[in-house]
Amino acid sequence: MKNRMIALVEEGQLKKGTDLAQFAIGDQVDVHQRILEGEKERVQVFSGTVISIRGEGMRAMFSVRRIVQGEGVERTFPLHSPKIAKVEMKRTGRVRRAKLYYLRDRVGKATRLRERKEKEPTKETTPAQS
Repeated sequence: MKNRMIALVEEGQLKKGTDLAQFAIGDQVDVHQRILEGEKERVQVFSGTVISIRGEGMRAMFSVRRIVQGEGVERTFPLHSPKIAKVEMKRTGRVRRAKLYYLRDRVGKATRLRERKEKEPTKETTPAQS
């Protein structure tokens, strides 16, 4: 009973499909975050590699890692937060893990991931009509 009520409340707060970017682990993304400074609002961009996605529904979170002046910086963002203006995918990454925590131990070019190639639709041969 309680779970159904929570689901109804959360349903109105979830972002719809058009608001959400489709990204996966290993993708390079730009996270546009709304920042309030007094009365003014501005958008700050955090760009990096998605190293983890966890949770579901309103509790869905994703972690992004980037290198700033030789130091690794990680931020965890709530996926459905109104503070997240948009998530832009810049580059896809081909990985074989669900969590990329091993990138924490790597520096420089070792942190690069291979590009994921999109599958091309197969061309079906149709019989010639006479």
